[in-house]
Amino acid sequence: MTYPNVFFSLWWRTMTVVLLVVSWSGLAHSAESNAPQVTHGVASGDVTPTSAVIWARASSASVMRVTVRPDGSNKGKAIQRETPASAVRDFTGRVVVDGLTPDTAYRYTVAFSGGKAESGTFRTAPAHASPKAVRFAWSGDLGGGVCRDQHDGYPIFQALNRESLDFFLALGDMIYADFACLPTGFYGNAQVPGDFPAASELQHYWAHWRYNRDDTGYRQMLARMPYYAIWDDHEVSNDFGPLHVAPGPTKESAEKPLIAMGMAAFLDYNPIAEHPDTPKRLYRSVRWGKHLELLLLDTRQYRDANFAPDDPKTPKSMLGREQLTWLKTTLAQSDATWKVIVSSVPMSVPTGVSPQIPPEEFAAFDKVTGLSKLLPHLNKSGGLDGWANYEKEVGFEQELLDLLRFMQRQGVHNNIWLTTDVHFAAAFRYTPFADAPKFQPREFITGPLSALLFPNPLFDTTLGTERLFFYGAEKFTDVRSYEAAKPWFNYGAVEIDTDGNLTVKIHKVDGAVVYQETLSPQR
Repeated sequence: MTYPNVFFSLWWRTMTVVLLVVSWSGLAHSAESNAPQVTHGVASGDVTPTSAVIWARASSASVMRVTVRPDGSNKGKAIQRETPASAVRDFTGRVVVDGLTPDTAYRYTVAFSGGKAESGTFRTAPAHASPKAVRFAWSGDLGGGVCRDQHDGYPIFQALNRESLDFFLALGDMIYADFACLPTGFYGNAQVPGDFPAASELQHYWAHWRYNRDDTGYRQMLARMPYYAIWDDHEVSNDFGPLHVAPGPTKESAEKPLIAMGMAAFLDYNPIAEHPDTPKRLYRSVRWGKHLELLLLDTRQYRDANFAPDDPKTPKSMLGREQLTWLKTTLAQSDATWKVIVSSVPMSVPTGVSPQIPPEEFAAFDKVTGLSKLLPHLNKSGGLDGWANYEKEVGFEQELLDLLRFMQRQGVHNNIWLTTDVHFAAAFRYTPFADAPKFQPREFITGPLSALLFPNPLFDTTLGTERLFFYGAEKFTDVRSYEAAKPWFNYGAVEIDTDGNLTVKIHKVDGAVVYQETLSPQR
């Protein structure tokens, strides 16, 4: 064989290998691109010291495969889980990953049946005795009349993504299922239009969730930290309860079971650890080291009718007997420095269709919301949606007083309440019992993340109420443009240091702090 033939033979073999590699690479890329894809990012939630829930949605029916390992480490055996993603749940999947190590940063990947993987991160909670510091944020009310801006999307997530947080608490109204997202928003800005009406079918509820999860900043936040979710009324219909779905565009019926559909969509789109023995139970506690016990309440699923009287002899219940018993037992048994009660509705601000709105303000509000359709029912019932009775005596105040008295007698002094729903921020201090002046729960209200502004200066005084801070426009009609509305969007952050000192900050849309208070625990 001559040298040229040798060189030609080597060249031919090399080119054959290259062509085979390129061919196989192309086939693999083609197979991956044709496989089901992650459509709306990834999320982790309900994180404990040893477990987490991982969520994602596929583009079509497939198998969701999750791989979890310590962040920054390829050592050790990866934990893998899988679950089907089918049309029954809008191609969403949730898996519980257990066997994790407390206070450890993890990275996870999610892929559907060979498709391209997406990744996220979370840190497990510290062990119960660990005094490690913790910092988290909370808010609610996303997309009600102020949907995704064509230019900014939901701008508040830009600020949240600059925060160093252990987790985010979503306090409800994270969709507005009884609204539509129009090309022009309530404040005149160009919006990303939604491909859905006010929800009357399960697929409408799913579409509302997909629309909000399409926001880039929201998806980035979900991928980088754990997310604990509870629901409020607009995940179903305005001011709903099991004994009354407020009549809006669609009414509850056997043919249109709005509550069941809203609950199904909520569970499909949130990383919640449902227990098989208690399906659809949303109230739960989260322990985060020595200093923090979170108690997440379900204020919708078990409540009495909003319009029923709150008689001291026959008090109403917002929580239902089982949840109230669980709450009292958990509070009494917890040895955490701080007990943080998470309620989607506020303690003393009257909620529902507020009777204090002047006619001209309500007319402007009604142009977008169509709330006039509710007026015949609400005027007749006189219902209120939050804890406070205010002047109507139809709230849920008797149950709240009973709970607070229980806490006072059990010595649960280091407690704060985190709430939302009213579309402005505020801070309250309560001294509910004259015979126990040192028992002073605090309430911190935040929101909206992005929704209509609904300032209300009134509050119930039954609990010995002191309002320490208010952040909202003076009147509903003061805000006439999107640029004027944005500074009022807000969220809250709680930080507990290693000594147990608790600091609450309220941030406006750009992240600037508009209120700050530090509380030291009673020992």
